[in-house]
Amino acid sequence: MTETFYEVLRRQGITRRSFLKFCSLTATSLGLSAAAMPKIAQALETKPRTPVLWLHGLECTCCSESFIRSAHPLTKDVVLSMLSLDYDDTLMAAAGHQAEAIIEQVKAKYKGNYIVAVEGNPPLNEDGMFCIQGGRPFVEKLKETCADAKAVIAWGSCAAYGCVQAARPNPTRATPIGKVISGKPIINVPGCPPIAEVMTGVVTYMLTFDRIPALDRQGRPKMFYGQRIHDKCYRRGHFDAGQFIEAWDDESAKKGFCLYKMGCKGPTTYNACSSMRWNGGISWPVQSGHGCLGCSEDGFWDKGSFYDRVTGIHQFGIEANADAIGAAVAIGTGAGIAAHAALTALDSMRKRVSQKEAAQEGVEA
Repeated sequence: MTETFYEVLRRQGITRRSFLKFCSLTATSLGLSAAAMPKIAQALETKPRTPVLWLHGLECTCCSESFIRSAHPLTKDVVLSMLSLDYDDTLMAAAGHQAEAIIEQVKAKYKGNYIVAVEGNPPLNEDGMFCIQGGRPFVEKLKETCADAKAVIAWGSCAAYGCVQAARPNPTRATPIGKVISGKPIINVPGCPPIAEVMTGVVTYMLTFDRIPALDRQGRPKMFYGQRIHDKCYRRGHFDAGQFIEAWDDESAKKGFCLYKMGCKGPTTYNACSSMRWNGGISWPVQSGHGCLGCSEDGFWDKGSFYDRVTGIHQFGIEANADAIGAAVAIGTGAGIAAHAALTALDSMRKRVSQKEAAQEGVEA
């Protein structure tokens, strides 16, 4: 019988108090209310750890690098306690036939109850010969492993969209996971790489509630990809005020003005960078002085220079337009007053005409 998360923690000497504190922090990291904490605790106390098979296709391992640096919840808690990471050819000690045999064991023992996490994508050209694992194309290994999976997580833009491997002219035909695997729930967690806490948050949610999170039209978890970076950027006020950096290291850059004119893709990018930030919440690209590249959006690698300005974005312009807005309001108010005066005068004239006509009718009678 597979141990539960709570049983593993108790075996490691973790107190009940610390366990409940972890559940509370987990609820917070997932954007849930305090009422969700008891449900998380009950789930982690009773549910066995879920086996996870982590596969690697065409990629640079940046998703793994990001994942192992998560702070909330700590990766060691997720990997070593919450889930049973049975296969990951980057992190595991086993190799060769011993490693590949683990996949078959998990598939047989936990049929329909294991999760496949995929980092990278399969190349389909030349019968998949551009990515060989265990003496055969990765695409074959991917399809066979996902066949009996409970769900599939596509880590990073490589797995979700194809990323730079699929950039034009895409000679290897690098293909997103969603176009190769069908009939299984697929959770896209894009980014190059995704934020560490987003990755662990998705896993924690799935293991706690035994279901996939609510997804947007691109298959991304809404709890992390539901808002644009622009919506919560601390430089948003400068954007609204029309205060932009015009050149690197100019006076506006030193004042921390908006990076929109330098090609920042924040207004069209959905991700949690501006709220969760990176490296344990220390910083993120815009805070370090560089615009967002839009790496969590499909096709960002083929949309021209990263420094081309996004077009069609309408700004409010507080300082620039306040006088104009005030004038427009004054004009509108004046027009309203004039219209009201004209209608009042017209109504008064009509009443006088009616009274005169009534008086004449009385004399004639």
